[in-house]
Amino acid sequence: MNYISEKAKIGKNVKIGRFTVIEDDVVIGDNCVIGNNVTIYKGTVIGSNVRIDDNVVIGKQPMRAAISIFKGENEKPPCKIGDDCIIGTSAVIYAGCEIGKKCLIADLATVREDVTIGDMTIVGRNVAIENYCKIGSKCKIETNAYITAYSELEDEVFVAPCVATSNDNSAGRDPDRFSKMKGLVAKRKSRIGVNATILPGKVIGEGAFVGAGSVVTKDVKEGKIVVGNPAREFNK
Repeated sequence: MNYISEKAKIGKNVKIGRFTVIEDDVVIGDNCVIGNNVTIYKGTVIGSNVRIDDNVVIGKQPMRAAISIFKGENEKPPCKIGDDCIIGTSAVIYAGCEIGKKCLIADLATVREDVTIGDMTIVGRNVAIENYCKIGSKCKIETNAYITAYSELEDEVFVAPCVATSNDNSAGRDPDRFSKMKGLVAKRKSRIGVNATILPGKVIGEGAFVGAGSVVTKDVKEGKIVVGNPAREFNK
């Protein structure tokens, strides 16, 4: 049995599986396929030709821990998902997100609040994109990568599996750390290899490449290759 609000607007030729909840003021375009046990929270806007697989949650409001600095924030605006996207099984997409056209958000991925994602970007299986991130178009973020809050990836950036990023140099000890947090900045067409670790606020220059397993402690210059721990420029 489904629950579909009378205030929701459902387009033509939309297929909806069992045990799905669609709340007030949700807008769904034409020719969408929505799986079983999906929850779409109020006000969410979904384009046409979108596939949403089983157990997906779209538009949930963020949780706030007792010690969170974000307590008392206003409710986030509805989530927006562009045309021709695919949302994989058990993915969670928060309120305040805007996802462009022809994106793939794979199984088990999490996209937090206040995130924007450009067109034709792939967010791989079990990827976590934290809040206040900006992801460009035609990016590839591969399985199990972690994109920390306050990060920015420009267009056509490649992030390999199991890449880890960070945004807090004090590791939670500086009482003023929130004003100093800064995530990864990856410039256009930069690439980050498997299992690399990027320390807070580091910039990967346009067209640069970070080798597998590297630990980036300094900015990487445009077009350069860096490898090792700590990462250093590699000269062929």
